[in-house]
Amino acid sequence: MLIRPPMDADRPEWERLYAGYAAFYGVTQTPQMRAKVWGWINDPAHESLCLVAQDRGSLVGLAHFRPFARPLSATVGGFLDDLFVDPAARGSGAADALIAALAEEGQKRGWSVIRWITAEDNARARALYDKLASKTRWVTYDLAL
Repeated sequence: MLIRPPMDADRPEWERLYAGYAAFYGVTQTPQMRAKVWGWINDPAHESLCLVAQDRGSLVGLAHFRPFARPLSATVGGFLDDLFVDPAARGSGAADALIAALAEEGQKRGWSVIRWITAEDNARARALYDKLASKTRWVTYDLAL
């Protein structure tokens, strides 16, 4: 399993994976939306970053992440926005490898934590997350604008 930043040639496979992620969560996502995110992760001036998991020449997973300020602790952390592994590759170790690579990247950047959220009913992912990280007591709210 090779974990690396995406390359220009990865766009079709990245789009397939990202569309799969949106479908998993029942989110309507257009090609224009994917184009915007692809632009973000390929713009060095944008905060959004990406790692992909490659197995036997094909992309099988992706992780989108970014830094975030933690004023209370006066540190910077990393926020994992999206983590998706192709259903055919689940159980391959791709998710573990992506999270491990993200932790390594966070350590290089001096981040104090890697944080993420997932759906309460995402049992398969939560089983992995419970092995790798500590569940927090924080409840998440969204204020639609």
